[in-house]
Amino acid sequence: MNGLDRVRECMAEFLAGQGVEAITAWSDTSRKNADGAVCAVSLRKCQNLGAGFCDYLGERFNQDTGNWEELYGRRVRLTFGLDLYAPAGHTAGESAIRAAFDTLSAALQSGGPVGLKLEEFSCGETGFDRAEGRYLCPVEAVYQAFLYAVADEGGTFLDFEVKGVGQL
Repeated sequence: MNGLDRVRECMAEFLAGQGVEAITAWSDTSRKNADGAVCAVSLRKCQNLGAGFCDYLGERFNQDTGNWEELYGRRVRLTFGLDLYAPAGHTAGESAIRAAFDTLSAALQSGGPVGLKLEEFSCGETGFDRAEGRYLCPVEAVYQAFLYAVADEGGTFLDFEVKGVGQL
Protein backbone atom coordinates (compact mmCIF):
# COMPACT_ATOMS: atom_id res chain seq x y z
CA MET A 1 0.00 0.00 0.00
CA ASN A 2 1.56 3.33 -1.04
CA GLY A 3 1.26 6.71 0.68
CA LEU A 4 -1.79 7.77 -1.31
CA ASP A 5 -3.63 4.55 -0.43
CA ARG A 6 -2.78 5.10 3.23
CA VAL A 7 -4.19 8.63 3.16
CA ARG A 8 -7.61 7.28 2.05
CA GLU A 9 -7.50 4.73 4.87
CA CYS A 10 -6.50 7.46 7.33
CA MET A 11 -9.46 9.64 6.30
CA ALA A 12 -11.91 6.70 6.59
CA GLU A 13 -10.55 5.83 10.06
CA PHE A 14 -10.78 9.46 11.18
CA LEU A 15 -14.41 9.73 10.03
CA ALA A 16 -15.34 6.42 11.68
CA GLY A 17 -13.86 7.75 14.92
CA GLN A 18 -16.12 10.79 14.58
CA GLY A 19 -19.30 8.72 14.21
CA VAL A 20 -19.49 8.66 10.39
CA GLU A 21 -20.04 5.22 8.83
CA ALA A 22 -17.09 5.35 6.40
CA ILE A 23 -15.45 2.89 4.01
CA THR A 24 -12.80 3.40 1.37
CA ALA A 25 -14.15 3.41 -2.15
CA TRP A 26 -13.42 0.20 -4.06
CA SER A 27 -12.89 -1.74 -0.84
CA ASP A 28 -14.12 -5.25 -0.03
CA THR A 29 -16.81 -3.71 2.19
CA SER A 30 -19.97 -3.09 0.19
CA ARG A 31 -21.87 0.15 0.67
CA LYS A 32 -24.98 -1.69 -0.56
CA ASN A 33 -25.09 -3.83 2.60
CA ALA A 34 -25.25 -0.85 4.97
CA ASP A 35 -28.58 -0.24 6.73
CA GLY A 36 -28.10 3.53 6.93
CA ALA A 37 -26.01 6.15 5.19
CA VAL A 38 -22.38 5.36 4.41
CA CYS A 39 -19.53 7.62 3.28
CA ALA A 40 -17.37 6.23 0.45
CA VAL A 41 -13.89 7.79 0.77
CA SER A 42 -11.84 8.22 -2.39
CA LEU A 43 -8.91 10.40 -3.41
CA ARG A 44 -10.05 12.30 -6.48
CA LYS A 45 -7.05 14.50 -7.03
CA CYS A 46 -3.51 15.07 -5.77
CA GLN A 47 -2.11 18.38 -7.02
CA ASN A 48 1.57 19.18 -6.61
CA LEU A 49 1.94 22.79 -5.54
CA GLY A 50 5.55 22.79 -6.79
CA ALA A 51 7.79 21.00 -9.27
CA GLY A 52 9.33 17.62 -8.42
CA PHE A 53 11.16 16.59 -5.26
CA CYS A 54 13.58 19.50 -5.43
CA ASP A 55 12.90 21.01 -2.00
CA TYR A 56 15.31 19.78 0.63
CA LEU A 57 13.57 19.42 4.01
CA GLY A 58 16.49 18.20 6.10
CA GLU A 59 17.85 14.98 7.53
CA ARG A 60 16.67 12.41 10.03
CA PHE A 61 18.42 9.52 11.73
CA ASN A 62 16.86 6.12 11.03
CA GLN A 63 17.10 4.07 14.24
CA ASP A 64 16.44 0.80 12.39
CA THR A 65 19.29 1.12 9.85
CA GLY A 66 21.64 3.33 11.88
CA ASN A 67 21.97 5.71 8.92
CA TRP A 68 21.06 9.29 8.17
CA GLU A 69 18.35 9.85 5.55
CA GLU A 70 17.62 13.00 3.58
CA LEU A 71 14.04 14.27 3.17
CA TYR A 72 12.77 16.02 0.05
CA GLY A 73 9.22 17.14 -0.51
CA ARG A 74 6.52 19.43 -1.78
CA ARG A 75 3.26 20.77 -0.52
CA VAL A 76 0.29 19.06 -2.17
CA ARG A 77 -3.45 19.65 -2.31
CA LEU A 78 -5.53 16.50 -1.80
CA THR A 79 -9.14 16.40 -2.98
CA PHE A 80 -11.13 13.69 -1.21
CA GLY A 81 -14.41 12.32 -2.50
CA LEU A 82 -16.62 11.71 0.54
CA ASP A 83 -19.75 10.59 -1.28
CA LEU A 84 -22.73 9.71 0.91
CA TYR A 85 -24.92 6.75 -0.05
CA ALA A 86 -28.18 5.72 1.64
CA PRO A 87 -30.74 3.00 0.93
CA ALA A 88 -34.04 3.81 -0.72
CA GLY A 89 -37.17 3.70 1.40
CA HIS A 90 -39.34 5.86 3.58
CA THR A 91 -37.31 5.24 6.77
CA ALA A 92 -33.95 6.08 5.20
CA GLY A 93 -33.09 7.73 1.92
CA GLU A 94 -32.81 11.49 1.87
CA SER A 95 -33.27 11.93 5.62
CA ALA A 96 -30.39 9.49 6.26
CA ILE A 97 -28.23 11.50 3.82
CA ARG A 98 -29.05 14.77 5.64
CA ALA A 99 -28.22 13.27 9.05
CA ALA A 100 -24.98 11.73 7.74
CA PHE A 101 -24.00 15.03 6.11
CA ASP A 102 -24.49 16.89 9.40
CA THR A 103 -22.22 14.39 11.19
CA LEU A 104 -19.67 14.51 8.35
CA SER A 105 -19.69 18.31 8.34
CA ALA A 106 -19.09 18.47 12.09
CA ALA A 107 -16.20 15.97 11.79
CA LEU A 108 -14.51 17.94 9.00
CA GLN A 109 -14.99 21.28 10.75
CA SER A 110 -13.28 19.83 13.83
CA GLY A 111 -10.05 19.70 11.86
CA GLY A 112 -9.86 16.37 10.04
CA PRO A 113 -7.06 13.83 10.24
CA VAL A 114 -4.04 14.95 12.27
CA GLY A 115 -1.87 17.41 10.41
CA LEU A 116 -4.07 17.86 7.34
CA LYS A 117 -5.29 21.41 6.85
CA LEU A 118 -8.84 21.79 5.50
CA GLU A 119 -9.04 24.34 2.67
CA GLU A 120 -12.58 23.83 1.41
CA PHE A 121 -15.59 21.59 1.73
CA SER A 122 -18.48 21.27 -0.73
CA CYS A 123 -21.65 19.28 -1.16
CA GLY A 124 -23.74 18.56 -4.25
CA GLU A 125 -27.43 17.82 -4.54
CA THR A 126 -28.88 14.53 -3.32
CA GLY A 127 -30.26 12.39 -6.09
CA PHE A 128 -31.23 8.79 -6.70
CA ASP A 129 -28.58 6.66 -8.39
CA ARG A 130 -30.51 4.04 -10.35
CA ALA A 131 -27.40 1.90 -11.01
CA GLU A 132 -26.70 1.67 -7.25
CA GLY A 133 -30.37 1.59 -6.22
CA ARG A 134 -29.50 4.11 -3.50
CA TYR A 135 -29.58 7.81 -2.80
CA LEU A 136 -26.30 9.61 -3.49
CA CYS A 137 -24.95 12.95 -2.33
CA PRO A 138 -21.54 13.91 -3.79
CA VAL A 139 -19.24 15.56 -1.22
CA GLU A 140 -15.66 16.84 -1.58
CA ALA A 141 -13.11 18.06 0.93
CA VAL A 142 -9.80 19.68 -0.05
CA TYR A 143 -6.79 19.50 2.28
CA GLN A 144 -3.17 20.63 2.22
CA ALA A 145 -0.41 18.15 3.09
CA PHE A 146 3.21 17.32 2.26
CA LEU A 147 4.28 14.62 -0.17
CA TYR A 148 7.82 13.75 0.79
CA ALA A 149 10.49 11.29 -0.28
CA VAL A 150 13.25 9.69 1.76
CA ALA A 151 16.71 9.26 0.21
CA ASP A 152 19.53 7.15 1.61
CA GLU A 153 23.10 8.43 2.03
CA GLY A 154 23.82 7.73 -1.64
CA GLY A 155 20.91 9.89 -2.79
CA THR A 156 18.64 7.04 -3.89
CA PHE A 157 14.96 7.65 -3.13
CA LEU A 158 13.65 4.86 -0.91
CA ASP A 159 9.92 5.62 -0.67
CA PHE A 160 7.43 8.47 -0.55
CA GLU A 161 4.72 9.29 1.96
CA VAL A 162 1.97 11.81 2.50
CA LYS A 163 2.30 13.74 5.75
CA GLY A 164 0.13 16.40 7.27
CA VAL A 165 1.14 20.03 7.18
CA GLY A 166 1.81 20.06 10.92
CA GLN A 167 3.77 16.79 11.18
CA LEU A 168 7.18 17.47 9.65
